[in-house]
Amino acid sequence: MWESESESAAGHTYGGGLITSSSHGVKTEGFVQRGRSWYVATDIPSDFLVQIGEASFHLHKYPLVSRSGKLSRIIYESHHLDLNKIVMDDIPGGAEAFELAAKFCYGIAVDLTAGNISGLRCAAEYLEMTEDLEEGNLIFKAEAFLSYVVLSSWRDSIVVLKSCEKLSPWAENLQIVRRCSESIAWKACANPKGIRWSYTGRTAKISSPKWNDMKDSSPSRNQQVPPDWWFEDASILRIDHFVRVITAIKVKGMRFELIGAAIMHYATKWLPGLISDTAIPGDEASNCSISNSSSSGGGSWKSGLHMIVTGTRDDTSSIQAKEQRMIIESLVSIIPPQKDSVSCSFLLRLLRMAIMLKVAPALVTELEKRVGMQFEQATLADLLIPSYNKGEAMYDVDLVQRLLEHFLVQEQTESSSPSRKSFSDMGCILNAKARVARLVDSYLTEVSRDRNLSLTKFQVLAEALPEAARTCDDGLYRAIDSYLKAHPTLSEHERKRLCRVMDCQKLSIDACLHAAQNERLPLRVVVQVLFAEQVKISNALASSSVKDVEPESHATVPNRKTLLEGTPLSFQEGWTTAKKDINTLKFELQSVKAKYMELQNDMASLQKQFDKMLKQKHASAWSTGWKKLSKLGRTTNVVENQDNSPKIPDSSELNKKTTRRWRNSIS
Repeated sequence: MWESESESAAGHTYGGGLITSSSHGVKTEGFVQRGRSWYVATDIPSDFLVQIGEASFHLHKYPLVSRSGKLSRIIYESHHLDLNKIVMDDIPGGAEAFELAAKFCYGIAVDLTAGNISGLRCAAEYLEMTEDLEEGNLIFKAEAFLSYVVLSSWRDSIVVLKSCEKLSPWAENLQIVRRCSESIAWKACANPKGIRWSYTGRTAKISSPKWNDMKDSSPSRNQQVPPDWWFEDASILRIDHFVRVITAIKVKGMRFELIGAAIMHYATKWLPGLISDTAIPGDEASNCSISNSSSSGGGSWKSGLHMIVTGTRDDTSSIQAKEQRMIIESLVSIIPPQKDSVSCSFLLRLLRMAIMLKVAPALVTELEKRVGMQFEQATLADLLIPSYNKGEAMYDVDLVQRLLEHFLVQEQTESSSPSRKSFSDMGCILNAKARVARLVDSYLTEVSRDRNLSLTKFQVLAEALPEAARTCDDGLYRAIDSYLKAHPTLSEHERKRLCRVMDCQKLSIDACLHAAQNERLPLRVVVQVLFAEQVKISNALASSSVKDVEPESHATVPNRKTLLEGTPLSFQEGWTTAKKDINTLKFELQSVKAKYMELQNDMASLQKQFDKMLKQKHASAWSTGWKKLSKLGRTTNVVENQDNSPKIPDSSELNKKTTRRWRNSIS
């Protein structure tokens, strides 16, 4: 808060804020209160009773009709000449404002403050206390006090605008809200150098300080004023008045970062669910809620939270939900259109409350587009928005899908625009896509534990990003493994369909080792992983130069760091508990490499044996043929040898031959 140099001078102009009428017809020493009734301290008995709610004022007709056109018209135009009572429950400002107006009519000095001037001004307008009845009537003096005293002070402008919350529509019609809003906007945008200021977050001694109260509690002139000095004061206003102030500040040309910070400060104060992620439940809601429309106009500077002790729990909850819905809709409408005016985390938390409170669909869509503009700045905790539709998944995966689509459309628009053709801008776009890819993989890992999450939603969200966005698929593999673990009843076809979104060539060696021993993966995927691992090991063994190996090892370090950054907290906890398993897996990796070398040696020996067997098979036909030929040759030689050897005939053969010869000779 700050006060201008002219405030002290303005205070002396109006005689300490005391105003009186120039003449009065009834001599009195003041008003006397007895219970809920007010009496004029005079010897003349009262002849007129004004009833306002439970308060009653025993007054005299003449002082009232001489300065109030409304009372004069009611009394003299009434059909009852002896009218001595009137009920005025609709007077703005209530009994407090009428008491001050009645004192003014009797010529009693009235102490004007920033806390009572708005109600008194509206009551004067209601009572028609114009200059036509008396010069220097209440309307004129109240307007002068507003224009020359209140609007020149930051603190008084805040107090008056706060007190206008119960004076609608009178304060709007009399331009009190507009003038105070513009005054606050002008002072918020002005250079605070040379101005005495102090924060109003402290509890003041009085709730509505007088306009001429000068407190010397401000810091020295040399102390630098922070740019957010006005946030706390502006945040006590009701949402419609805060919107008026922010709109006026935009017209003055304040930086959009400051406007966005003021909006976030206001939302944090008036929407407790924005931080705690839950609305005020049960018994607390029946006793305490945000009463944005029924807050007091006395200018309390502690905070904008007020107590509600009336009504049932359901009524209070519905009223609170309605007020919070109105606050969200109003804040969304005044957020600056620039990209980084508010943080992505704030937009996501606001979006969560908007969905929970069923804000207008058009405003929810607008919020989704705003989140898509800076989706790379989101965190996993902010993305875990629960699904409020019964029977569906635990988290709203469709919402994240829409946010990702808005992001891709925005990136496509920026990359195709002529003003974003430089290499640095293109690099920023690629980095943003990489960050979003890690974020989506972490989100998939977190939501995959939900048994109600369908395979189609998981697959569609995983495939929404282009292939170039992921340089490493380790995060996606963790999500797939987590989904398979939570859904053990998937068929072989569904598991193949799920693993199709992953590129085995983009897995690291550690991930390949884990996947090779993962029994939940389909056999075909395990074969692909083994092939990819074999290719990587072969490439690593083929690199003979140490200079080529060192940069590669250094290059893998930042990739692992970035993967750890994109890993969700719950999965990080799982990895920390499995550190021993990872160490053993690394040891097994070495053993697998050794076994791989042994298998290569065994394969080489088997290949030699196989080649040897092939040679024997080709030579078998010729060998058997030659064996047959050699055997046949041996038999023929035996026969020939037998034919060529001399034979010794036996006696029978000789006898036959000789006998035959003899017979032949005889014949």
